[in-house]
Amino acid sequence: MNAAPAFTLRFATEEDIPALHALIEASVRGLQAGDYTPAQIEGALGTVLGLDTQLIADRTYFVAESLDQNATQQSCAGCGGWSKRRTLFGADRGPGRELELLDPAIDAAKVRAIFVHPDFARRGLGSLILAAVENAARQAGFRRFEMGSTLTGVPLYRLKGYVEVERIAVPLWNREALPVVRMVKNTI
Repeated sequence: MNAAPAFTLRFATEEDIPALHALIEASVRGLQAGDYTPAQIEGALGTVLGLDTQLIADRTYFVAESLDQNATQQSCAGCGGWSKRRTLFGADRGPGRELELLDPAIDAAKVRAIFVHPDFARRGLGSLILAAVENAARQAGFRRFEMGSTLTGVPLYRLKGYVEVERIAVPLWNREALPVVRMVKNTI
């Protein structure tokens, strides 16, 4: 029986940006093709689905690296973070950016941009990243979480206690629309 690869999480830095762009594109193209059309994927990459470098600047974005020395796969296995700002989803060029800070006493932290490289899919990495994100947001005083999930992510987030509150059709530059699911989780 093969042991699951071990991962380590660290804060993303500006030096990680090129690798994160490549990871996110590989994740979207490899794992979301069953839920979105090629036209939706093309229209969403870099806008709705992509890296928000504000999260790196805020030190709320993580990179997951594989500790498997024998792997032929890339070591940048996944990424994800949370935001203390109003923006619910999207990359630097994404729609609806709101940089206003949230109040942990009344607002929900925004779970943002969790992506796993297809080589590391279905090994618990998404769950590991989500747990780290929630723990970091809790340490900052947040007790509620909100996200704009892809259709691909909804089953995992449901398993982790998130509930769907709204479906959003996000208009894309190529006249397509990307279904996004707004989900929330309350903790006590």
